[in-house]
Amino acid sequence: MKIAVLAGGLSSERDVSILSGSKIAEALRSKGHKVVLIDIFMGCEEEVCDIDSLFENNYDFTDNAVIGREAPDIEAVRKSRKNRSSDFFGDHVLDICKAADVTFLGLHGGEGEDGSVQAALQLHGIKYTGSDHLGAAIAMHKGVTKGVFLNSNVPTPGSRLYKREFMGEGYLDSWNIFPCVVKPCSAGSSVGVQIVADRESFVAAVGAAFRYDDDVLVEEYVKGREFSVGILGGKALPVIEIIPKSGWYDYENKYQEGATEEVCPAELDPKIAEKMQREAEHAFEMLRLKVYGRVDFLLDQDNRFYCLEANTLPGMTPMSLLPQEAAAAGIPYPELCEKIIELSLKK
Repeated sequence: MKIAVLAGGLSSERDVSILSGSKIAEALRSKGHKVVLIDIFMGCEEEVCDIDSLFENNYDFTDNAVIGREAPDIEAVRKSRKNRSSDFFGDHVLDICKAADVTFLGLHGGEGEDGSVQAALQLHGIKYTGSDHLGAAIAMHKGVTKGVFLNSNVPTPGSRLYKREFMGEGYLDSWNIFPCVVKPCSAGSSVGVQIVADRESFVAAVGAAFRYDDDVLVEEYVKGREFSVGILGGKALPVIEIIPKSGWYDYENKYQEGATEEVCPAELDPKIAEKMQREAEHAFEMLRLKVYGRVDFLLDQDNRFYCLEANTLPGMTPMSLLPQEAAAAGIPYPELCEKIIELSLKK
């Protein structure tokens, strides 16, 4: 099978995406597929005469990803592009995807997870992996997700949505629950997320979050253990527990080697694990998601769990959370990549 793997882009998770894409491409090649790995924004900045030859040669159009302690400088990425076009898609990206049997989305955050890329591919008749544009758009916006959870009886922390357009004196006075969590609504990998304990820190954190998004979600802080449940084909995988060695599960602890311990299957009362899995499936369905994804939870000291959000294109390195859960269910990483393609072609 000829497979195009899209990675990179212009989100704060760009570096993570390139690493995911490279691992996906490597796994699919190990199964005998012909794979072109390409940065969706940079594209192929050389003249391409024979796209089929790119697949035969398993061509890579990405740089090696190194995930730093902070998110990448996206403005510097923009300036490094030779083609100064305002188009999101780089040169020849859509041509390569059209020549493939399927396009594997190794993207994270931004246009890759907000439904924009999915809608564009669909309009060009290109088959792709994962959820469609509607489900991706719903799940990407934490405020919209929260509304779906509340209307679907998915347990979730109390919250309030703030919009930049209404910012003014006294606008933030309606929130008085501390500590709390401040989140940009459409950023991933915990970029821009802060846990704050008082009003002064809260006002500063909301201002900082508005640098990433026009909408900011403020949630009640739930002290407890953190878990995630992968979904594959609508069914929950084993629960994984995430244990940062210091602080909380922020960008640095997500991606710096050795910063976080992951336990899968999680050491949980089987009844609680089962209930969490069923709630993950329910949340996945209510958000109109398809094929695969990941749903995140917190469990408090009274064994009450709260659903935080869903990820439609979760990390896909072999040591990312969802692949670890799949491995615990007896699905090796290369087979997981193939299974995602198989399910996607049936949607």
